[in-house]
Amino acid sequence: MSPTTNAGTALPGTRKQERFPVQNVAVKVVVTPLLIGGASLAGRRWGHQVGGWLVALPLTSGPVAFFLATDHGTAFAGHAAIGMLAGTISQLAFALAYRALAHRGISAAFTAGCVAFAAATTVLACLNWPAISTFLLVLAALVAGFALTRRTGRTTDEPVEAANPPGWDLPLRMIVATGVVMGIIALAPVIGPHLAGLLSPFPVFGVVMAVFTHHTHGPNAAIAVLDGLVMGLAAPAVFFLALALALPSLGFMAFAVAALAALATQAGTMFAIPADNTGATAEPDRA
Repeated sequence: MSPTTNAGTALPGTRKQERFPVQNVAVKVVVTPLLIGGASLAGRRWGHQVGGWLVALPLTSGPVAFFLATDHGTAFAGHAAIGMLAGTISQLAFALAYRALAHRGISAAFTAGCVAFAAATTVLACLNWPAISTFLLVLAALVAGFALTRRTGRTTDEPVEAANPPGWDLPLRMIVATGVVMGIIALAPVIGPHLAGLLSPFPVFGVVMAVFTHHTHGPNAAIAVLDGLVMGLAAPAVFFLALALALPSLGFMAFAVAALAALATQAGTMFAIPADNTGATAEPDRA
């Protein structure tokens, strides 16, 4: 029996939750790994920067927003979308911190990235601005971050050795991504829409790609992944701005509008990708 208000009216979203729980879980388990699997294979084909650029798309937080809407209603998802928009700054903080310490090793770089993400998220959790104001803040941060990546490039005296990724690399990415989506959705009613929105943009795909690329190809290649990630973060920013603005009036159609806006933005940023001299398409010579 659905929960009701004092007037006897079912609370928004509760009937849908009861009617389609199995279908929702099935979609979460199937769609999320397919998204990350496809993006990872495309990144392997076209190089490190392109790989980082591709995974900047809201492949985790986008499905999270959709499932929050199906499970908790479009109003809840609209508030979460603003948090996800602000969370773009946390992704930027992770990328800049990791690339700054990439030449000191994976552990130091990864730790710095996580600390930067946590610090940015803590500050942003106190920020409850409307969508437009949040977007302007994010846009300013992205412009500054992009300029920084252009000023602090990779070293030129470090060779990059091509390597095949381990066989478990792609399955692990898919498992981790699915676990993050399921975990955030499970915690959302407890932590609230704003904090759920801030946590969901944690760059799981970018982290996995950067760490494994760092291990197999060296710090220059990892920095290339993160440079591509920074360049591609305009797309999720536009996606969540469009989602936050359109959900109240368009309902679930807002996801189609936001997706089109994000893809158009991603296509525009593609022309800013410089030639990547640390591409991952070459196969290693095996005598």
